[in-house]
Amino acid sequence: MAEPVPADEAAVVAPGDFAEIVVRHQSMVFSIALRFLADPPAAEELAQDVFMQLHAKLNTLKSPEHVVFWLRKVTSHRCIDRLRRSRMPQVSLEDLPESAVLEFSPEVQPADPFLSRRLQQLVASLPAKARLMVILRYQEDLSAEDIAGILDMPAATVKSHLQRALAMLRDKVVRTIGEVRTDT
Repeated sequence: MAEPVPADEAAVVAPGDFAEIVVRHQSMVFSIALRFLADPPAAEELAQDVFMQLHAKLNTLKSPEHVVFWLRKVTSHRCIDRLRRSRMPQVSLEDLPESAVLEFSPEVQPADPFLSRRLQQLVASLPAKARLMVILRYQEDLSAEDIAGILDMPAATVKSHLQRALAMLRDKVVRTIGEVRTDT
C-alpha cells in the first residue's frame, strides 16, 4: 500500500509541478468521480475542487506516489461527502438516465457492448459504499490494503464490503440478465 511519507521529510513535489500533476492525473480523478456520481457535470466540478485542494496542499506531499494516494483518497471522500450533502436517493435501474451509462476504457473493451452497459448500470445502482469499493478495486485496480488506506478502515472491513458488493452485483445480474454460467 502506498503510505504517505512522514511529515518531517522534505517535500519532493514542487509547486511548479502542479500543471504536470493535473495533466497526468485528471482522467483518474474525473473517472472515479464520474463512476461514483454518474453525473458528468457534478464529476467535473468535484474533480476541479479536488485539484484546487491539491494546489493548496501540494507543498505537504512528499513524492509522486504520495500525490496519487492523496488524490484517490480525497476524491473518494469528496464523492461520499457530495452524496451525503445532496441526500441523493438511490436510483433504480429503470430510472437511470442514459447519460449515466459509462464506457469502459479502450484497453478493457468487453466483447459484448450490451453486457458492458448493463454491468455499468448495475454498478451504478449499488449503494454508495459498495459502489465506491467496486470502483476503487476494479476500475482503479487497487488492493484491499490500498483501499483501506484511502478510506481509513481496516483491510478486513474492505474485504467484507467487497464481498457483499460482489454478492449484490451477482444477485442483480441474475435478476436482470439471468443465471450466469461459469463453465465454458
